[in-house]
Amino acid sequence: MTEMNAPSRNRLRDALIAAIAVFAAGAIGSLATMPNIPAWYAGLTKPAFTPPDWVFGPAWTTLYILMAIAFWRVLQAPPAPLRRVAIVVFVEQLVLNALWSVAFFGFRSPLAGLVVIAMLWGSIALTIALFSRIDRAAALLLAPYLAWVTFAGALNAGVLVLN
Repeated sequence: MTEMNAPSRNRLRDALIAAIAVFAAGAIGSLATMPNIPAWYAGLTKPAFTPPDWVFGPAWTTLYILMAIAFWRVLQAPPAPLRRVAIVVFVEQLVLNALWSVAFFGFRSPLAGLVVIAMLWGSIALTIALFSRIDRAAALLLAPYLAWVTFAGALNAGVLVLN
């Protein structure tokens, strides 16, 4: 293998790792969510600011793409203790991301969902802070995710109060 091929191979490997990790979290969340939308979620009283159901798919798809790109950028950074911590915290927030869907939709528990989304919000904020010390663009790519989870937290709280 020539010296030119090694960096390309690492970029591809890291892109696959980032995509698989992020989209696995999305798939787990989707498995918990989709069966419960018509059977349970549709019957809930929701806050007046709840967007139409069709908004959630494109929003989450966009956010997952941005998350994967951000993660890929950090995976491309030189190995260092801070990078290792940032990767662990990023994976933690992915687990919490999937767990929120399981808690809210799978367990049909707005209360459990609210507890998980509060932890998710903190984990995303910490991920952004860590990523910003490694790759500013990676941190900025996660800003829409934090904004959406803030909005989702308000929706979750509204559902809890109204039901």
